[in-house]
Amino acid sequence: MSGASDPRQAAAALRAAINAARTAKPTGVANSSDPDAALEHQSLLTGLYQLGAIRFGQFTLASGLPSPLYIDLRLLVSDPALLQQAAAAYARALTGLSYDRLAGVPYAALPIGAALSLHVGKPLLYPRKEAKTYGLGKSIEGAWQPGERVVVIEDLVTSGGSTLKTVELLRAAGLLVEDVVVLIDREQGARANLAAAGLNLHAVFSLSQVLDSLHRAGLLDATVLAEVRAYLNA
Repeated sequence: MSGASDPRQAAAALRAAINAARTAKPTGVANSSDPDAALEHQSLLTGLYQLGAIRFGQFTLASGLPSPLYIDLRLLVSDPALLQQAAAAYARALTGLSYDRLAGVPYAALPIGAALSLHVGKPLLYPRKEAKTYGLGKSIEGAWQPGERVVVIEDLVTSGGSTLKTVELLRAAGLLVEDVVVLIDREQGARANLAAAGLNLHAVFSLSQVLDSLHRAGLLDATVLAEVRAYLNA
């Protein structure tokens, strides 16, 4: 697996993940009963861990708050195969949703949105953090029409603040936004905050599912697992 310092250790971890996925309850979107999806979800999380996109230790979040884990999904661009796996997982989360276009939240979700756009064959747009002061002065990049239905794609959510800013900009432009799809929900208020704005959150994984999967695969010991759970419940 890319990013692993010891290929044999990475291979052993992946085998453990596969065995865990075969025997454990499925994780991910809506607790899918599809064993193939469960296996792929477990493989994706193991890949993210080996890539260094999921780390445990002592970190400071953008909010200034301490955290015993850090998730950096920007690293997905360094592993094209894993990025494709992530796009396939997002595509499953989109099943049953009605939409005309995808909208990536800048900046971490933009490569994910591009990979997903190619996977599902739907066009992508994205809002700029700052509107252009030259050319057409666009605040949203891509072709679109007011009244079109858009699903917002985000890498992960904590409180949902950056996602809400994107939704507000899209709605102000006349686009219809009711659904947000993320890879990981950190379970720290985003679902309720998005619901208050009339948004449905669809997460491939909750953070609890991430922790359980990594623990079953032997990648997260019981002591750290308990520490992170205590942090989530605080």
